[in-house]
Amino acid sequence: MPRVGGAFVAAMEDVLELYAEPYDPLRPVVCLDEKSVTLHADVSPPLPVRSGTPARSDYEYVRCGTVNLFVCVEPLRGYRHIATTDRRTKQDYARIIQWLVDKAYPDAEIVQLVQDNLNTHLPGSLYDTFEPSEARRLLRKLEFHYTPVHGSWLNMAEIEIAIIGRERLRRRAGDRATLERQVAALEVERNAQERTITWSFTAYDARTKLRRLYSIPQG
Repeated sequence: MPRVGGAFVAAMEDVLELYAEPYDPLRPVVCLDEKSVTLHADVSPPLPVRSGTPARSDYEYVRCGTVNLFVCVEPLRGYRHIATTDRRTKQDYARIIQWLVDKAYPDAEIVQLVQDNLNTHLPGSLYDTFEPSEARRLLRKLEFHYTPVHGSWLNMAEIEIAIIGRERLRRRAGDRATLERQVAALEVERNAQERTITWSFTAYDARTKLRRLYSIPQG
């Protein structure tokens, strides 16, 4: 990979330093990302489970549109929330942020939010959705940390999304309600198990192992 300049490195090191901080329930680190999911319905009913034989589905399916998943993960606590929406507009994003502040972390002083540079992931989306006083109230409880452009691997929500995708390969959902039941069951299971994410790559590692990304050679 060629050198990418100071903007990439600054955002990368900001996120890496955040990940290195110890767990603080008053300042939780939450990673947010979205995933578009294509709904697939079976052409023929799947064959039921029999003794010694798992359930089997026909390889043919019908596409039934798409649904968006908002995935929020608190890696050090082992907590995640998966919300389904028809789209991922500014308003959808703003309502997820409102849920994070008021429902998931009402007692937090600050929610430290890691997200990518999607054009809806901006403070202005809250002002485009809520009254100014409400938008400002929410923003007082938020601290945004953006991954670099083309640096989505730094968002730990992508790890959770990959797990969701792997689990969902085992079964199809032909409508939003079915998908919601599937992801809700997975959310409950993983939260009960307190599945944490351990991140070991540090800013020091970046400076030694990814020296080529830096514009100015390090001495």
